[in-house]
Amino acid sequence: MLSVEDWAEIRRLHRAEGLPIKAIARVLGVSRNTVRAALASDAPPKYVRQPKGSIVDAVEPRIRELLQAFPTMPATVIAERIGWTRSIRVLSSRVAELRPVYLPPDPASRTSYVAGEIAQCDLWFPPITLSVGFGQVRRPAQLPVLTMVCGYSRWLSAVLIPSRRAEDLFAGWWRLIERLGAAPRTLVWDGEGAIGRWRGGRSELTKQCQAFRGTLGAKVVICRPADPEAKGLVERAHDYLERSFLPGRAFDGPAEFNTQLTGWLAVANTRPRRALGCAPTERITADKQAMLTLPPVAPVVGWRASTRLARDHYIRLDSNDYSVHPAVIGRRVEIVADLTRVRVVCDGKTVADHERIWAWHQTISAPGHVAAAKSLQRTRIRMLRPAPEPEVEVRRLSDYDTALGVEGVDRADGGVA
Repeated sequence: MLSVEDWAEIRRLHRAEGLPIKAIARVLGVSRNTVRAALASDAPPKYVRQPKGSIVDAVEPRIRELLQAFPTMPATVIAERIGWTRSIRVLSSRVAELRPVYLPPDPASRTSYVAGEIAQCDLWFPPITLSVGFGQVRRPAQLPVLTMVCGYSRWLSAVLIPSRRAEDLFAGWWRLIERLGAAPRTLVWDGEGAIGRWRGGRSELTKQCQAFRGTLGAKVVICRPADPEAKGLVERAHDYLERSFLPGRAFDGPAEFNTQLTGWLAVANTRPRRALGCAPTERITADKQAMLTLPPVAPVVGWRASTRLARDHYIRLDSNDYSVHPAVIGRRVEIVADLTRVRVVCDGKTVADHERIWAWHQTISAPGHVAAAKSLQRTRIRMLRPAPEPEVEVRRLSDYDTALGVEGVDRADGGVA
Protein backbone atom coordinates (compact mmCIF):
# COMPACT_ATOMS: atom_id res chain seq x y z
CA MET A 1 0.00 0.00 0.00
CA LEU A 2 1.24 3.48 -0.86
CA SER A 3 2.38 5.47 2.19
CA VAL A 4 1.20 8.97 2.94
CA GLU A 5 4.73 10.33 2.42
CA ASP A 6 4.97 8.81 -1.10
CA TRP A 7 1.45 10.06 -1.96
CA ALA A 8 2.38 13.58 -0.90
CA GLU A 9 5.70 13.49 -2.77
CA ILE A 10 4.07 12.22 -5.97
CA ARG A 11 1.60 15.10 -5.94
CA ARG A 12 4.38 17.62 -5.21
CA LEU A 13 6.59 16.38 -8.06
CA HIS A 14 3.71 16.50 -10.49
CA ARG A 15 2.11 19.80 -9.42
CA ALA A 16 5.15 21.81 -8.33
CA GLU A 17 8.03 20.35 -10.38
CA GLY A 18 5.98 19.46 -13.45
CA LEU A 19 7.47 15.97 -13.83
CA PRO A 20 5.55 13.50 -15.98
CA ILE A 21 4.15 10.25 -14.62
CA LYS A 22 6.92 8.15 -16.15
CA ALA A 23 9.68 10.26 -14.55
CA ILE A 24 7.96 10.25 -11.15
CA ALA A 25 7.66 6.46 -11.29
CA ARG A 26 11.39 6.15 -12.13
CA VAL A 27 12.48 8.58 -9.38
CA LEU A 28 10.39 7.00 -6.60
CA GLY A 29 10.68 3.41 -7.79
CA VAL A 30 6.94 2.80 -8.07
CA SER A 31 4.71 1.74 -10.89
CA ARG A 32 3.05 4.24 -13.21
CA ASN A 33 -0.38 2.97 -12.17
CA THR A 34 0.49 3.79 -8.56
CA VAL A 35 1.42 7.32 -9.63
CA ARG A 36 -1.81 7.68 -11.59
CA ALA A 37 -3.85 6.48 -8.57
CA ALA A 38 -2.09 8.95 -6.26
CA LEU A 39 -2.76 11.88 -8.61
CA ALA A 40 -6.40 10.89 -8.97
CA SER A 41 -6.96 10.70 -5.20
CA ASP A 42 -7.71 13.94 -3.37
CA ALA A 43 -7.35 12.34 0.08
CA PRO A 44 -4.32 10.58 1.54
CA PRO A 45 -4.39 6.79 1.50
CA LYS A 46 -5.86 5.19 4.63
CA TYR A 47 -5.91 1.59 5.67
CA VAL A 48 -9.44 0.27 6.05
CA ARG A 49 -9.82 -3.15 7.61
CA GLN A 50 -12.33 -5.34 5.90
CA PRO A 51 -15.17 -6.30 8.26
CA LYS A 52 -15.17 -9.96 9.26
CA GLY A 53 -18.90 -10.06 9.83
CA SER A 54 -20.83 -10.96 12.96
CA ILE A 55 -22.49 -14.06 14.33
CA VAL A 56 -25.77 -12.10 14.19
CA ASP A 57 -25.62 -11.70 10.39
CA ALA A 58 -27.10 -15.11 9.84
CA VAL A 59 -30.24 -14.33 11.89
CA GLU A 60 -30.63 -10.68 10.86
CA PRO A 61 -33.43 -11.40 8.35
CA ARG A 62 -35.45 -13.11 11.06
CA ILE A 63 -34.83 -10.16 13.42
CA ARG A 64 -36.09 -7.76 10.78
CA GLU A 65 -39.26 -9.81 10.30
CA LEU A 66 -40.04 -9.68 14.01
CA LEU A 67 -39.30 -5.94 14.28
CA GLN A 68 -41.47 -5.19 11.25
CA ALA A 69 -44.39 -6.92 12.94
CA PHE A 70 -43.61 -5.76 16.49
CA PRO A 71 -41.25 -2.73 16.49
CA THR A 72 -41.10 -2.52 20.30
CA MET A 73 -40.39 -6.22 20.95
CA PRO A 74 -37.59 -6.48 23.57
CA ALA A 75 -34.29 -8.05 22.53
CA THR A 76 -34.72 -10.81 25.12
CA VAL A 77 -38.03 -11.84 23.54
CA ILE A 78 -36.49 -11.76 20.06
CA ALA A 79 -33.71 -14.03 21.30
CA GLU A 80 -36.32 -16.47 22.55
CA ARG A 81 -38.28 -16.40 19.26
CA ILE A 82 -35.24 -17.07 17.07
CA GLY A 83 -33.68 -19.62 19.45
CA TRP A 84 -30.59 -17.52 20.15
CA THR A 85 -28.07 -19.30 22.40
CA ARG A 86 -25.06 -16.97 22.09
CA SER A 87 -24.24 -13.72 23.90
CA ILE A 88 -27.32 -11.56 24.46
CA ARG A 89 -25.18 -8.40 24.36
CA VAL A 90 -24.22 -8.99 20.73
CA LEU A 91 -27.85 -9.55 19.77
CA SER A 92 -29.07 -6.52 21.77
CA SER A 93 -26.59 -4.25 19.97
CA ARG A 94 -27.83 -5.36 16.57
CA VAL A 95 -31.49 -5.01 17.60
CA ALA A 96 -30.77 -1.46 18.84
CA GLU A 97 -29.30 -0.60 15.41
CA LEU A 98 -32.24 -2.08 13.48
CA ARG A 99 -35.15 -0.95 15.66
CA PRO A 100 -35.24 2.79 14.59
CA VAL A 101 -35.85 1.69 11.01
CA TYR A 102 -39.19 0.16 12.00
CA LEU A 103 -40.32 2.69 14.57
CA PRO A 104 -42.29 5.78 13.46
CA PRO A 105 -40.38 9.09 13.70
CA ASP A 106 -40.45 10.71 17.13
CA PRO A 107 -39.70 14.42 16.67
CA ALA A 108 -39.03 16.41 19.84
CA SER A 109 -41.26 19.40 20.36
CA ARG A 110 -39.54 22.72 20.88
CA THR A 111 -40.87 24.75 23.76
CA SER A 112 -41.38 28.43 23.08
CA TYR A 113 -42.50 31.10 25.52
CA VAL A 114 -44.68 34.11 24.87
CA ALA A 115 -43.73 37.43 26.44
CA GLY A 116 -45.25 37.90 29.88
CA GLU A 117 -46.88 34.49 29.88
CA ILE A 118 -44.95 32.30 32.32
CA ALA A 119 -42.33 32.18 35.05
CA GLN A 120 -40.93 29.11 36.81
CA CYS A 121 -40.34 29.15 40.58
CA ASP A 122 -38.57 26.77 42.92
CA LEU A 123 -36.37 26.51 46.02
CA TRP A 124 -32.60 26.08 45.74
CA PHE A 125 -30.57 24.83 48.70
CA PRO A 126 -26.94 25.98 48.30
CA PRO A 127 -24.41 23.37 49.48
CA ILE A 128 -22.81 25.61 52.13
CA THR A 129 -23.04 26.27 55.85
CA LEU A 130 -23.98 29.80 56.87
CA SER A 131 -23.48 31.52 60.22
CA VAL A 132 -26.68 33.08 61.61
CA GLY A 133 -25.26 34.51 64.84
CA PHE A 134 -25.37 33.42 68.49
CA GLY A 135 -22.91 30.64 67.65
CA GLN A 136 -25.37 28.88 65.35
CA VAL A 137 -24.98 27.81 61.71
CA ARG A 138 -27.48 26.65 59.10
CA ARG A 139 -26.84 23.51 57.07
CA PRO A 140 -27.67 23.33 53.32
CA ALA A 141 -31.10 21.76 53.94
CA GLN A 142 -31.99 24.77 56.14
CA LEU A 143 -31.03 27.46 53.58
CA PRO A 144 -33.91 27.86 51.10
CA VAL A 145 -33.21 30.29 48.26
CA LEU A 146 -36.40 31.23 46.41
CA THR A 147 -35.70 31.48 42.66
CA MET A 148 -37.84 32.67 39.74
CA VAL A 149 -37.02 32.59 36.01
CA CYS A 150 -39.16 34.37 33.41
CA GLY A 151 -39.77 32.13 30.39
CA TYR A 152 -39.52 34.68 27.57
CA SER A 153 -36.57 36.75 28.79
CA ARG A 154 -34.84 34.16 31.05
CA TRP A 155 -34.61 36.91 33.70
CA LEU A 156 -33.37 35.30 36.92
CA SER A 157 -34.39 36.52 40.40
CA ALA A 158 -33.48 34.98 43.76
CA VAL A 159 -33.53 35.71 47.50
CA LEU A 160 -32.51 33.72 50.57
CA ILE A 161 -35.43 33.33 53.00
CA PRO A 162 -35.40 32.23 56.67
CA SER A 163 -37.60 29.14 56.26
CA ARG A 164 -39.92 27.20 53.94
CA ARG A 165 -42.98 28.17 55.98
CA ALA A 166 -45.78 29.88 54.08
CA GLU A 167 -45.21 33.19 55.91
CA ASP A 168 -41.60 33.45 54.73
CA LEU A 169 -42.11 31.86 51.32
CA PHE A 170 -44.87 34.25 50.23
CA ALA A 171 -42.98 37.24 51.66
CA GLY A 172 -39.95 36.28 49.55
CA TRP A 173 -42.13 35.58 46.51
CA TRP A 174 -43.76 38.99 46.73
CA ARG A 175 -40.33 40.61 47.10
CA LEU A 176 -39.17 39.05 43.82
CA ILE A 177 -42.34 40.07 41.97
CA GLU A 178 -42.19 43.59 43.42
CA ARG A 179 -38.56 43.94 42.32
CA LEU A 180 -39.51 42.74 38.84
CA GLY A 181 -42.20 45.41 38.69
CA ALA A 182 -44.86 43.16 37.13
CA ALA A 183 -46.51 39.78 37.71
CA PRO A 184 -46.20 36.91 35.17
CA ARG A 185 -49.58 35.60 34.07
CA THR A 186 -48.71 31.98 34.96
CA LEU A 187 -46.43 30.88 37.79
CA VAL A 188 -45.16 27.30 37.71
CA TRP A 189 -44.23 25.53 40.94
CA ASP A 190 -43.12 22.10 42.00
CA GLY A 191 -45.06 20.31 44.74
CA GLU A 192 -43.96 22.68 47.52
CA GLY A 193 -46.00 22.17 50.69
CA ALA A 194 -46.81 25.87 51.18
CA ILE A 195 -47.95 26.20 47.53
CA GLY A 196 -49.96 23.06 46.79
CA ARG A 197 -49.83 19.44 45.72
CA TRP A 198 -51.34 16.85 43.39
CA ARG A 199 -54.25 15.01 44.95
CA GLY A 200 -56.82 12.76 43.34
CA GLY A 201 -55.36 13.31 39.88
CA ARG A 202 -55.54 17.11 40.00
CA SER A 203 -53.54 19.96 41.51
CA GLU A 204 -54.73 21.49 44.77
CA LEU A 205 -53.49 24.90 45.95
CA THR A 206 -53.30 25.93 49.60
CA LYS A 207 -55.53 28.69 50.94
CA GLN A 208 -52.54 31.03 51.30
CA CYS A 209 -51.61 30.45 47.66
CA GLN A 210 -55.19 31.02 46.49
CA ALA A 211 -55.28 34.33 48.37
CA PHE A 212 -51.89 35.38 46.98
CA ARG A 213 -52.64 34.55 43.35
CA GLY A 214 -56.10 36.09 43.68
CA THR A 215 -54.55 39.40 44.67
CA LEU A 216 -52.15 39.22 41.72
CA GLY A 217 -54.78 37.95 39.29
CA ALA A 218 -52.34 35.27 38.11
CA LYS A 219 -52.51 31.51 37.59
CA VAL A 220 -50.44 29.05 39.61
CA VAL A 221 -49.63 25.66 38.08
CA ILE A 222 -48.33 22.73 40.13
CA CYS A 223 -46.10 20.33 38.19
CA ARG A 224 -46.99 16.67 38.15
CA PRO A 225 -44.86 14.41 40.36
CA ALA A 226 -41.61 13.11 38.81
CA ASP A 227 -41.76 15.63 35.95
CA PRO A 228 -38.56 17.73 36.24
CA GLU A 229 -38.69 18.72 32.55
CA ALA A 230 -41.75 20.86 33.26
CA LYS A 231 -39.50 23.40 35.00
CA GLY A 232 -36.23 22.92 33.20
CA LEU A 233 -35.48 26.66 33.12
CA VAL A 234 -35.29 27.04 36.88
CA GLU A 235 -33.44 23.72 37.29
CA ARG A 236 -30.73 24.94 34.93
CA ALA A 237 -30.65 28.23 36.82
CA HIS A 238 -29.87 26.31 40.03
CA ASP A 239 -26.96 24.60 38.32
CA TYR A 240 -25.78 27.99 37.06
CA LEU A 241 -25.90 29.40 40.59
CA GLU A 242 -23.83 26.53 41.97
CA ARG A 243 -21.21 26.76 39.22
CA SER A 244 -20.94 30.51 38.83
CA PHE A 245 -22.14 32.24 42.00
CA LEU A 246 -20.92 30.09 44.91
CA PRO A 247 -17.28 29.25 44.03
CA GLY A 248 -14.75 31.44 45.82
CA ARG A 249 -17.29 33.30 47.98
CA ALA A 250 -17.61 33.58 51.76
CA PHE A 251 -20.60 34.95 53.68
CA ASP A 252 -20.76 36.37 57.21
CA GLY A 253 -24.53 35.91 57.42
CA PRO A 254 -27.84 35.91 55.56
CA ALA A 255 -27.76 39.66 54.90
CA GLU A 256 -24.39 39.48 53.19
CA PHE A 257 -25.48 36.41 51.21
CA ASN A 258 -28.44 38.33 49.79
CA THR A 259 -26.29 41.40 49.13
CA GLN A 260 -23.76 39.41 47.13
CA LEU A 261 -26.52 37.45 45.37
CA THR A 262 -28.26 40.66 44.28
CA GLY A 263 -25.02 42.07 42.92
CA TRP A 264 -24.23 38.86 41.03
CA LEU A 265 -27.72 38.67 39.50
CA ALA A 266 -27.35 42.19 38.14
CA VAL A 267 -24.30 40.98 36.17
CA ALA A 268 -25.63 37.52 35.30
CA ASN A 269 -28.75 38.94 33.64
CA THR A 270 -26.54 40.89 31.23
CA ARG A 271 -24.79 37.76 29.96
CA PRO A 272 -26.04 36.34 26.63
CA ARG A 273 -28.05 33.11 26.67
CA ARG A 274 -27.37 30.65 23.87
CA ALA A 275 -31.06 29.72 23.58
CA LEU A 276 -32.01 33.38 23.12
CA GLY A 277 -29.09 34.71 21.12
CA CYS A 278 -29.08 37.73 23.42
CA ALA A 279 -29.00 38.70 27.10
CA PRO A 280 -32.09 38.75 29.36
CA THR A 281 -31.70 42.53 29.72
CA GLU A 282 -32.56 42.88 26.02
CA ARG A 283 -35.88 41.07 26.46
CA ILE A 284 -37.02 41.96 29.96
CA THR A 285 -38.72 45.20 28.90
CA ALA A 286 -40.98 43.45 26.38
CA ASP A 287 -41.55 40.66 28.88
CA LYS A 288 -42.72 43.03 31.63
CA GLN A 289 -44.93 45.03 29.28
CA ALA A 290 -46.92 41.87 28.54
CA MET A 291 -47.19 40.85 32.21
CA LEU A 292 -49.89 41.82 34.69
CA THR A 293 -49.46 45.12 36.47
CA LEU A 294 -48.89 45.00 40.20
CA PRO A 295 -52.09 45.18 42.24
CA PRO A 296 -52.96 48.55 43.82
CA VAL A 297 -53.02 46.89 47.25
CA ALA A 298 -50.13 44.60 48.08
CA PRO A 299 -51.02 41.04 49.12
CA VAL A 300 -50.91 40.24 52.82
CA VAL A 301 -47.69 38.30 53.30
CA GLY A 302 -45.31 37.60 56.14
CA TRP A 303 -46.20 36.92 59.76
CA ARG A 304 -49.46 38.35 61.11
CA ALA A 305 -50.82 37.63 64.58
CA SER A 306 -52.86 39.28 67.31
CA THR A 307 -52.42 38.60 71.01
CA ARG A 308 -52.77 40.15 74.44
CA LEU A 309 -49.38 41.14 75.80
CA ALA A 310 -48.46 39.09 78.85
CA ARG A 311 -46.80 40.41 81.99
CA ASP A 312 -43.33 39.40 80.81
CA HIS A 313 -43.85 41.84 77.84
CA TYR A 314 -42.33 39.46 75.24
CA ILE A 315 -43.87 37.98 72.08
CA ARG A 316 -42.70 34.77 70.37
CA LEU A 317 -42.03 34.53 66.63
CA ASP A 318 -40.41 31.53 64.92
CA SER A 319 -39.01 30.16 68.23
CA ASN A 320 -37.50 33.53 69.27
CA ASP A 321 -38.78 35.95 71.95
CA TYR A 322 -38.81 39.71 71.23
CA SER A 323 -39.37 42.38 73.86
CA VAL A 324 -42.27 44.87 73.73
CA HIS A 325 -42.64 48.14 75.62
CA PRO A 326 -44.22 47.18 78.96
CA ALA A 327 -46.61 50.13 78.89
CA VAL A 328 -49.04 48.02 76.83
CA ILE A 329 -49.07 44.98 79.13
CA GLY A 330 -52.54 43.46 79.18
CA ARG A 331 -53.61 45.20 75.96
CA ARG A 332 -54.09 43.59 72.55
CA VAL A 333 -51.17 44.04 70.16
CA GLU A 334 -50.66 43.20 66.48
CA ILE A 335 -47.48 41.33 65.44
CA VAL A 336 -46.23 42.13 61.92
CA ALA A 337 -43.02 40.55 60.63
CA ASP A 338 -41.31 40.08 57.26
CA LEU A 339 -37.95 38.70 56.16
CA THR A 340 -35.91 41.35 57.97
CA ARG A 341 -37.96 43.13 60.68
CA VAL A 342 -40.31 42.22 63.56
CA ARG A 343 -42.76 44.95 64.58
CA VAL A 344 -45.44 45.13 67.25
CA VAL A 345 -48.27 47.68 66.99
CA CYS A 346 -50.84 48.71 69.60
CA ASP A 347 -53.66 51.12 68.66
CA GLY A 348 -51.73 52.23 65.58
CA LYS A 349 -48.56 52.97 67.53
CA THR A 350 -45.37 50.95 67.13
CA VAL A 351 -44.34 49.58 70.51
CA ALA A 352 -41.53 47.27 69.29
CA ASP A 353 -39.28 47.18 66.25
CA HIS A 354 -36.53 44.53 66.08
CA GLU A 355 -34.26 43.08 63.44
CA ARG A 356 -35.40 39.56 62.54
CA ILE A 357 -33.04 36.98 64.03
CA TRP A 358 -32.31 33.82 62.02
CA ALA A 359 -30.91 31.90 64.99
CA TRP A 360 -33.30 29.77 67.02
CA HIS A 361 -34.44 29.90 70.66
CA GLN A 362 -33.05 33.34 71.47
CA THR A 363 -34.37 36.23 73.59
CA ILE A 364 -34.04 39.68 72.03
CA SER A 365 -34.41 42.61 74.45
CA ALA A 366 -34.38 46.30 73.62
CA PRO A 367 -32.54 48.34 76.32
CA GLY A 368 -35.38 50.87 76.44
CA HIS A 369 -37.94 48.14 77.10
CA VAL A 370 -35.87 46.64 79.91
CA ALA A 371 -35.35 50.05 81.56
CA ALA A 372 -39.07 50.88 81.29
CA ALA A 373 -39.99 47.54 82.84
CA LYS A 374 -37.72 48.13 85.83
CA SER A 375 -39.14 51.63 86.33
CA LEU A 376 -42.72 50.32 86.26
CA GLN A 377 -41.80 47.59 88.73
CA ARG A 378 -40.42 50.14 91.21
CA THR A 379 -43.50 52.33 90.84
CA ARG A 380 -45.83 49.43 91.45
CA ILE A 381 -43.90 48.27 94.51
CA ARG A 382 -44.16 51.74 96.06
CA MET A 383 -47.89 51.80 95.39
CA LEU A 384 -48.53 48.41 96.98
CA ARG A 385 -46.18 48.77 100.00
CA PRO A 386 -48.26 49.04 103.28
CA ALA A 387 -48.29 52.47 105.05
CA PRO A 388 -46.51 52.74 108.47
CA GLU A 389 -48.78 52.43 111.55
CA PRO A 390 -49.55 55.80 113.33
CA GLU A 391 -48.13 56.35 116.83
CA VAL A 392 -50.75 55.79 119.59
CA GLU A 393 -50.52 57.38 123.05
CA VAL A 394 -49.87 54.81 125.79
CA ARG A 395 -51.71 55.63 129.07
CA ARG A 396 -50.74 54.55 132.52
CA LEU A 397 -53.03 52.12 134.34
CA SER A 398 -53.48 54.59 137.19
CA ASP A 399 -55.28 56.89 134.80
CA TYR A 400 -57.88 54.16 134.22
CA ASP A 401 -58.19 53.61 138.03
CA THR A 402 -58.89 57.28 138.56
CA ALA A 403 -61.41 57.32 135.75
CA LEU A 404 -63.24 54.29 137.16
CA GLY A 405 -63.07 55.50 140.75
CA VAL A 406 -60.88 52.69 141.92
CA GLU A 407 -58.55 53.84 144.67
CA GLY A 408 -55.98 52.16 146.82
CA VAL A 409 -54.86 49.54 144.27
CA ASP A 410 -51.16 48.93 144.61
CA ARG A 411 -49.45 49.27 141.14
CA ALA A 412 -46.02 48.09 142.10
CA ASP A 413 -45.02 47.46 138.56
CA GLY A 414 -46.19 50.89 137.43
CA GLY A 415 -47.88 49.16 134.53
CA VAL A 416 -49.47 50.92 131.67
CA ALA A 417 -52.40 50.11 129.43
